[in-house]
Amino acid sequence: MSPPLLSFWRAVAAILLLVASGARAEGLRRFALIVGNDEGGDDTRPLRFARDDARKMHGLLARLGGVAPGDAKLLLNESSKDFLAALTELEARAQEARARGERTALLVYYSGHAKDGTLRLGNSRVGFEDLKKRLSATSADIRIAILDSCRSGALTRTKGARKAPAFQIESGAERDSRGLVILTSSSADEDSQESDALGGSYFSHHLASGLLGDADRSGDGRVTLFEAYSHAYARTVADTAASSGGAQHPTFSYDLAGNGDLVLTDLRASGDGLVVPGLAPSGTYYFVDSAGMVVAELDKAPDLERRVALAPGTYRVKRRLSDRLRIGEVEVARGRQVVLEETRLRDAPFSDDPVKGVASAEGAWWTVGLSGGLQSFFDAPTRESLFLSVGLLGAEAQLHDYFRRDWVWGVDVALGGKQALLALPTLSGPAYKYSVMSLGTTLKSEWPRGSIAPFVGVRMAYLVMRRDFADAAYPDQKYAMFSPGLETGLRWQPLRRLHVTGRARLHYLLYTVDEQRSLGFWELGALVTYQP
Repeated sequence: MSPPLLSFWRAVAAILLLVASGARAEGLRRFALIVGNDEGGDDTRPLRFARDDARKMHGLLARLGGVAPGDAKLLLNESSKDFLAALTELEARAQEARARGERTALLVYYSGHAKDGTLRLGNSRVGFEDLKKRLSATSADIRIAILDSCRSGALTRTKGARKAPAFQIESGAERDSRGLVILTSSSADEDSQESDALGGSYFSHHLASGLLGDADRSGDGRVTLFEAYSHAYARTVADTAASSGGAQHPTFSYDLAGNGDLVLTDLRASGDGLVVPGLAPSGTYYFVDSAGMVVAELDKAPDLERRVALAPGTYRVKRRLSDRLRIGEVEVARGRQVVLEETRLRDAPFSDDPVKGVASAEGAWWTVGLSGGLQSFFDAPTRESLFLSVGLLGAEAQLHDYFRRDWVWGVDVALGGKQALLALPTLSGPAYKYSVMSLGTTLKSEWPRGSIAPFVGVRMAYLVMRRDFADAAYPDQKYAMFSPGLETGLRWQPLRRLHVTGRARLHYLLYTVDEQRSLGFWELGALVTYQP
């Protein structure tokens, strides 16, 4: 048996002794810091799914992991300063809870780059050893660190860490576990790998899938630390064994004292989910969300009922056979356990596989929506007599993450107009309708920060301005010109598929009818978009 497998099964044996003690961690106040960062600095390539993995873990812990919304922090593409500030806040809250007599647990999950013994949060750093010392000193009864990053296994073999085989159980009067647990996605000399088909890293996907129910081998409706880790280990090694990067071996180390089973998720907590009955055929079931990504897997043995705690929504179900697929659709209602019926599945060729992974457009996604705003020229005489200030209403479509992660390409059209009276030094009084049509395209870069994303970009617009006189004695006038500009603003995502954007634009326009005049104008607007 290879040394990594030998160490793993020794760890399993030690943890099984802990689980067999039978004591449960009751009344545990849980705090969680969830961090996802796709950027690792100038000498790294951006990751594609680190933030997605963090969002998934945050939602899972809030729904099934007993973490109250106010006790969780989600950081996306933030710096090490933000990371440490959030950790300090949770440490202080955990200490206050302990002072009130509560038992506490602090979980830190990180998905992102790591290199040279440090977590790489953009161009900022957090040292492995510094993080381990920080968590060792934290007053929370139980500290759990889960690191999904390259070479993160270095943290489990740093000076002072005790590997699983050295663990000793204290069986005295103290029955509640206390100490530090570290799970990493790879060993000290391995890269952690992402999967297009899974829409995330192998390790985080299998850890999350296990926490949703696939790791519940005891069938008690709860997933323990041992069950989650052993499941993620086995599936990560199996899925990466034939990859170009080679097999990836998660690691586990801990320094625990006392007895107690560390329950990470309770599958019954939310009341909703899906049951695969015992009479259903055996095999691996895949559950795919509306974006085409595998949300969870479930390994079904003969005559054994299995449960997966899927969030409310519609899922496509797939079971792969030797010569065909069995696919279907299931609706998980809020607060209800839905039973998967085999009669709802149909045979299909492999070409109909709903697990397509990321499309050729590198995971691109669309938003479409409506906009409103105001356009006005800087020059006072121009906006009073030539190109008037008007309100604009329009429609817009945006393509996200097509050219590069967090780049957005948009196309828009807007119309505006108002009634006015012509006022010139030699003539006044004729009524006319002033109208504007704007066709534009924008390329911008975003910097997501949780549910908000500031952005800046460049824009090219084609403007058509008209004056249509009510009196036929006056000829109608039209002026059209390309206009380059800049755009900046903030996008907010209050709901999963709803986005609200506030923005400002600055544009240049060359007026050439009577004279060469360089004009500038601004636009302020808001955009509400839906992500299909």
